[in-house]
Amino acid sequence: MDNRDSTILKHMLKYCNEIEKTIHRFGNNIEEFKNDNDYKDSLSMKIFQIGELANHLTEEYLEKTKNQINWNAIRGMRNRFAHGYGKMDSTKIFYTALEDIPVIKKFIEEQI
Repeated sequence: MDNRDSTILKHMLKYCNEIEKTIHRFGNNIEEFKNDNDYKDSLSMKIFQIGELANHLTEEYLEKTKNQINWNAIRGMRNRFAHGYGKMDSTKIFYTALEDIPVIKKFIEEQI
């Protein structure tokens, strides 16, 4: 892994950790999430940032790790936030943060 990819992964890990802290602070109740715009915006922006950072990983790294992590889904989520945030499904955002981010975090920790 080159230095650029390592740096990007470290930034992604920072956002994964921030998502964990946010969930810990606000709770893992879907109804509370749906009714709290600050909670929604906080998780959404951090997920968006992870997707944005994934767009900057080298093609070589993406190709090498594509069987371990679904980079297309991560980058696709970023695109849905960027081009249709108001239409995003709150339930999808919440469960992405709760279920998918820990998987991404574990992958990144193993990589770095």
